[in-house]
Amino acid sequence: MNFKSKLFGEQLIDPATVIHFPLGIPGFEDAKRYKLFHQEDNAIVYWLQCLDDADVVFSVAHPAQFNINYSFVLTDAEVATLQLSHPEDILVLILLQNDQSNSAEKPTIKGSIKSPIVINCATQIGIQKNLRHIEQSITLVEQSNEIEVAETAG
Repeated sequence: MNFKSKLFGEQLIDPATVIHFPLGIPGFEDAKRYKLFHQEDNAIVYWLQCLDDADVVFSVAHPAQFNINYSFVLTDAEVATLQLSHPEDILVLILLQNDQSNSAEKPTIKGSIKSPIVINCATQIGIQKNLRHIEQSITLVEQSNEIEVAETAG
């Protein structure tokens, strides 16, 4: 199928790569079909482009890029929605947003760590998981004689 993205121009989309969000994404409940894109020169940020509305596109990233590691349980309803048979088929992404509260001198990007995107790669079905009660822990990682402190959501 052909699709014209405002970000990527005309694209030929393989229907087998379309990710279906049966419940939509909160705030975009009518937008159910998405395609994950990335730019060759950017290994961190991906784009979740809505195929139902060309104006809807989300910046997403692997949580590990920001030293975030998730440990959560899917409800029976979420497992059923995702048609999940094997936990290893899950891909977890975080939604990114440009933080406008900082000055132009220090632009920052924030991640929505309490509401990750969960995709079953085997079925191409996704949901946005709302984590109501999270506990943060600190992980120390030794790197070249330096200690890096990062927050993780668990």
